[in-house]
Amino acid sequence: MYTLYTRPNCGLCEEAKSALTLLQEDYPIDFREINIEEDEQLHEQYMLMIPVLTKQENVLLYGNFGYGELLEALIL
Repeated sequence: MYTLYTRPNCGLCEEAKSALTLLQEDYPIDFREINIEEDEQLHEQYMLMIPVLTKQENVLLYGNFGYGELLEALIL
């Protein structure tokens, strides 16, 4: 299970979420989305990095990433 850390009104977060959803059409990838503004510790940890994609608390991607970067990081 992957975790996508986001916050409201974040264009990069929406792009990352859309890319993940698109990737799910071809690959069995499960992810959950967490709003960092609902948790002070997560906000402190990720506020300058979002969106952030993790697996088991290991950061895989952050910032501006799309379908190509996801494919490379998760599949290849």
